[in-house]
Amino acid sequence: MTVAAASRWARGAVPATLVVVSVLGAALFLWPFAVSSVPAPVVALSLALGTVAALAAVETAMRRLDARRFALLAAIAGIDAALRLVLVTGAGGFSPIFFLILATGYVYGPSFGFLCGATSLLASAVATGGIGPWLPYEMFGCGWTGAAAGIAGLRRSSTPGFGDVAVLAIVSVIAGYAYGALLDVWDWTTFYRDSPSFGFLPGAGTAVLLQRFGRFYLATSAVWDSFRAAGDALAVMVLGLPVLSALARVRSRLTFTVAGPGGGDAAVPSTPGQVGAMHP
Repeated sequence: MTVAAASRWARGAVPATLVVVSVLGAALFLWPFAVSSVPAPVVALSLALGTVAALAAVETAMRRLDARRFALLAAIAGIDAALRLVLVTGAGGFSPIFFLILATGYVYGPSFGFLCGATSLLASAVATGGIGPWLPYEMFGCGWTGAAAGIAGLRRSSTPGFGDVAVLAIVSVIAGYAYGALLDVWDWTTFYRDSPSFGFLPGAGTAVLLQRFGRFYLATSAVWDSFRAAGDALAVMVLGLPVLSALARVRSRLTFTVAGPGGGDAAVPSTPGQVGAMHP
């Protein structure tokens, strides 16, 4: 396999480490369905922080997260924290922090998108005093939002265009509702356990639980999540192209080309210790 072919194959693959992290996150959300109680907040937070740290460590060891990309990750998390300080509760269900998570994940891939979402949410929670039992679930939810955008962008064009904006806008709508539904699973199983109207009933059949959760979601979150989905899509359509283009230019500066046999060039991630012919 040539270097260029390997680069294209790697771009289209979802890392196994992200799959493992997602399985652990799904286990956290599904815990109340298998056990008679919700996980202790310290257990949930330890799981979220531990999985994010482990993913970052693996990405660093694999040289997919070098010092410059780590600095970019920290910068985006800082910007999102500042945005959330300005607009803590958002407008309806819309919060400006999701736009950068979506755009960054689309350009930099699923793993970086997950890290961007999780760390942005963590930084904004620290900045706004929003640390509570909901934080681990929000971290996974925002992480998956960035990862979903990254998966959608695996086959993106090298130069972002209006087609990329359209794809990302669709992802933002789906992610807006999915994020709200995920957080509702935690809310429903924690605070509405045994509620007679539409609360979570431990031990009930799958059909009954789906019906009750559907009523709960429509009554409590559907309108709120619609504001989030519409706001995210509008932000992508208005600001998506220049932001995606800027992020793509930054990414191109974090790569170099290796001159292969016969003069062919292949772009690979810029990592310490690699030797190759540098091309500006």
